[in-house]
Amino acid sequence: MALTIGVDVGGTKIAAGVVDENGEILARTRVPTPADPQWAVDAIAQAVRELREQYPAVVGVGVGAPGFVDRERSTVIFAPNIAWENEPLKTRIEELTGLVTVVENDANCAAWAEFRFGAAAGHSDMVLITVGTGIGGGIVLDGRLHRGRFGVAGEIGHLNMVPDGLLCGCGGKGCWEQYGSGRALRRYGREKAAADPIAGKRMLELNDGAAETIRGIHITEAAQDGDPLALECYDELADWLGRGLADLAALFDPGVFVLGGGVSDSGRLLLDPVAKAYEQYLTGGVHRPRAEVVLASMGSAAGIVGAGDLARI
Repeated sequence: MALTIGVDVGGTKIAAGVVDENGEILARTRVPTPADPQWAVDAIAQAVRELREQYPAVVGVGVGAPGFVDRERSTVIFAPNIAWENEPLKTRIEELTGLVTVVENDANCAAWAEFRFGAAAGHSDMVLITVGTGIGGGIVLDGRLHRGRFGVAGEIGHLNMVPDGLLCGCGGKGCWEQYGSGRALRRYGREKAAADPIAGKRMLELNDGAAETIRGIHITEAAQDGDPLALECYDELADWLGRGLADLAALFDPGVFVLGGGVSDSGRLLLDPVAKAYEQYLTGGVHRPRAEVVLASMGSAAGIVGAGDLARI
């Protein structure tokens, strides 16, 4: 059985694991992400060498990077959280480890893991939407990861939903992630609790009465307790997510949408209203088949497993 190493590079940590052909992680390691972008390359290589000592039969490395990766799966065009720009990551890791390496966007890696081994297994067409601080995603069409002409397809969080809307970190205005992300959920909770402290009593209680610092965890706990205002926050978030899914269905017609990311940990609290909003906004919805909307199943392993499996392709 061919073994590979998958590496999931984040802004604060680098997680790596030995992955078999069934998507199982046989061994793991984890190190902090160095502040210096070149030291980060060395840290990836060190993690690979450490795992290879345990499993000498490893045949390749897949690296999931948080940024734009070129079509050749070689160069990180831009990764702001790591301060990489036109970083020849494939060449560097191959030189440092002696192993054939492929580089892929981290959300694409997670999407591939869900497609191959997780919630989208058995489907030929799927879209992963990661709902965290922002919105990320990955697209699989006809059983192949859709990367686009230049390798940077799947940046779905920056679909323009509101012309001249809220300023986004990308520099644009009105991006989807400004309305359907964990950051947006937090904003809804703070605004609603400040505007109506009586209705927002439960959220405020969970945060010692401070509306301006309410976090997603407070909104989620209040919503799970049945608090109407917190449920309104989730409904508003889900409405925006449903709008985006309907647009993506019009473009790609997938068989399944997979919701991942930290906010999806709230389970059906998020899933049910998103699925309802998606059906509401789907163009010609009553006259066409509807994609399933499901929760991701791979969790934090998705990035490692997807990167490792893509190293075989």
